[in-house]
Amino acid sequence: MKIGILKTDAVRPEWVPTFGEYPDMFVALLQAEDPTLEFVTFDVERGEFPAAVDAVDCFLVTGSKSSVYDDKDWIRRLEDFVRETHAARKKLVGICFGHQIVARALGGRAEKAPQGWGVGAHTARFSQQPDWHDGESEEFTVLVSHQDQVIEPAAGAETLAGSDFCPHAVCQLGEHILTFQGHPEFIKEYSRELLEFRRELIGEDNYAQGVASLGETLDRQRMARWILAFLRD
Repeated sequence: MKIGILKTDAVRPEWVPTFGEYPDMFVALLQAEDPTLEFVTFDVERGEFPAAVDAVDCFLVTGSKSSVYDDKDWIRRLEDFVRETHAARKKLVGICFGHQIVARALGGRAEKAPQGWGVGAHTARFSQQPDWHDGESEEFTVLVSHQDQVIEPAAGAETLAGSDFCPHAVCQLGEHILTFQGHPEFIKEYSRELLEFRRELIGEDNYAQGVASLGETLDRQRMARWILAFLRD
């Protein structure tokens, strides 16, 4: 299976030697479950888009510091591409910004949430178990870093999991689009760097809560298995 990663942001240059770029994080996460996976990256933030929706077997949209409602040409073009994949019923997974761009492109809404910043490790709970779920615990814990949230999912999408803080944490549209607000590709060390860098921006209370939460057990690889089960179904 060849996965096209739609790269919507860059890691800070001083962090790249340690953590890699965002596509590298996804490659590490998913290849830990299946070393035979192939990947190709399209730097859509820089205007590099697939020539067609059938360029690869499926797509994954990364997170970004940009907001889906920002007035940027590449974001509007990405919305168009999401609509193309939807029309073709092409498998697509969206993470954080990717979760939100799917909602916005397909009739939903994402905006700054009144709850404020979500940082560190957050736990969400499934209200229903889709076919790709492993049938184990309905709760899962994942690293997050976001101020925006999906307020209204894409037209026809189902909310599968959420929390009081983030009601629409996992959404699915048909059998071809799956999106997560959390970041399974993040490791705790990267989350800590983000917390330190954004300490003043997110506020001391959020910073303290986020750092304290890093002691929790994450479901990163479990989420990787979910993503691959969805893509292969």
